[in-house]
Amino acid sequence: MLVTGLGPVTGIGVGAEDFLRGQLTGRSGVRRLTRCSADGLPVGIAGEVDLPEHLAPSRRQLAVTDRLAHLTLAAARLALDDAGLDPATLDRTRVGVVVGSGVGGMETWDATGEAYATGGPGAVSARFIPRAMNNSAAAVVSIEYGFTGPVGATVTACASGADALVAAHQMLVTREADVVLAGGADAPLSRQILAGFGRMRALSGHDGDPAGASRPFSADRDGFVLAEGAAILVLETEEHAAARGATGLAEFAGYGRAADGFHITMPQPEGAGAARALDAALRRARLTPTDVSYVNAHGTGTPYNDAAEVQALRTALGESATRVPVSSTKSQTGHALGAAGAIEAVASVQALLTSTVPATLNLDRPDPAFGLDFVTGEPRETKVTAVLSNSFAFGGHNVVLAFTRA
Repeated sequence: MLVTGLGPVTGIGVGAEDFLRGQLTGRSGVRRLTRCSADGLPVGIAGEVDLPEHLAPSRRQLAVTDRLAHLTLAAARLALDDAGLDPATLDRTRVGVVVGSGVGGMETWDATGEAYATGGPGAVSARFIPRAMNNSAAAVVSIEYGFTGPVGATVTACASGADALVAAHQMLVTREADVVLAGGADAPLSRQILAGFGRMRALSGHDGDPAGASRPFSADRDGFVLAEGAAILVLETEEHAAARGATGLAEFAGYGRAADGFHITMPQPEGAGAARALDAALRRARLTPTDVSYVNAHGTGTPYNDAAEVQALRTALGESATRVPVSSTKSQTGHALGAAGAIEAVASVQALLTSTVPATLNLDRPDPAFGLDFVTGEPRETKVTAVLSNSFAFGGHNVVLAFTRA
């Protein structure tokens, strides 16, 4: 299955070119929180997105949809443009949509909670449910463009975006669709979510320059930085792409999924489930560990998650683990929950296209226990032919995507 279009919407870049530039120049999307008040919250920083005017929601969209939908619609438009697809020329019954979201329309949840607390049931908007539901992201794309193929939503916490791409892959393999817009979106910068993660001690307590807060694989890592964002990828069968003269950006060669079955928030310490997902992705993509030329890590910057991911890579890649370049996009964007896997899939495809691996920011002192080939400082130019993109989530959901050159 071919990737033919990329639509990233992140704090380091909106659109494929801007996002790539942000990665390769070491841009950080983490800043002082503005989407909601930080008063009384354990942290006051986040990864935020500035939508350019031409992608900003209309007055009607602001009234009837959550920011989750606004980010998703922007990502879908960018992906279609990047793929050179005009919806008017497509058989819309053969176009699918799958968008993963970990928490749904949280700005709507926050506003509704405040309204209910002060005004009771009568103060709750009739638009509350459709604005807040997790599947609204996929639904608004389907409605906006009239796509009436299979439409779905994946909800597997931080693996939701990657799981959406798996679902899209399956739609294409089973010929339910010829084209699928797939990815993830989350707009979790709400007081409730920030308070909840803060109470779990999952967030970085960094109190200096916000850009230095997200520190995956660092010896002094202390948690992740919450972020908003979205990314949609256009996936097509080779036959459909060829019929319209399209060139694939990359091949979505395979995937692997496995559960930890261990704990609702803690990863299995040895990374056993993650290692099995890596093994499955390699098998399905017909790759060996020696074929892998880059790993886009889940790399959240939490003490336990990073350690378990390293163990999983050592188990699955064996002797190759220490020679494969590894980096974490979250060091730049922050952690956009259900959008993260899709954003990182875009980064993986762009590494194939440019033969350049972006660096992990703030990794001046890698944890000495890890011993992997982390890309630090500057991006690394190297031959990139096969990439693994990891998404490991609360609940023990492990999803690995494999991309190769088209």
